[in-house]
Amino acid sequence: MATPTPMGAVRVERVRGRSALTRCFARYPLKLIAPSRVGPSSCDAVWLYALTYGGGIVSGDTVSCTVSVGDGCTAAITTQASTKVYKAVGSKCSEQLLETLLEQSSSYSIAERMREYNVVAMVVLLGPKLRDIQDKMQDEVRKLMSGQLRPPTAGGSLYTTRSQRPRRPPLVASCSPFGRTGTGMVARVAAVSTELAYIFLRHHLAALEPFLGAPPYAAS
Repeated sequence: MATPTPMGAVRVERVRGRSALTRCFARYPLKLIAPSRVGPSSCDAVWLYALTYGGGIVSGDTVSCTVSVGDGCTAAITTQASTKVYKAVGSKCSEQLLETLLEQSSSYSIAERMREYNVVAMVVLLGPKLRDIQDKMQDEVRKLMSGQLRPPTAGGSLYTTRSQRPRRPPLVASCSPFGRTGTGMVARVAAVSTELAYIFLRHHLAALEPFLGAPPYAAS
């Protein structure tokens, strides 16, 4: 089966010593906007806004885009706001795909900022039934991070190993309530390994077993 042609194609190359947009193509429902100026003129970066008509992804849409960033170039690709995903009609699926090629010496800020953290997870708990779980998780994460994941005794911890003690915690997490009455909570997790992320999720989501019939991420 042939690979479908991307709806968008972007190429950033070095032109006269600066990052420049040498190709910018998009077709419905994708729209690409390249503002002439975002930051100071001394900033060598190309900015691009990826939009969709209607401000979101409609049932059945497949939005794909390829991005090529040349040697020594910098590109920032973002959206005008959060992308809305509208309710699916029947069994129609929606997809949003982004393929990026980074040449030598091009900026790869995500990798730089992630450093040794290889896993990112996000958990959303919503509804009054889960309020107790939200409160407990927020309290435990607060205590966990205040101690920088180091146990109060020499007995060890779920998230540390005796043989290796990196300067940064092997797992970091945060919890943020949302909604008018705080009925929702989003937890964000970054870990150096998939195993540590699973340990965290397995422990904190085990309380969902009465609602789901089985604990998420339970060891098989």
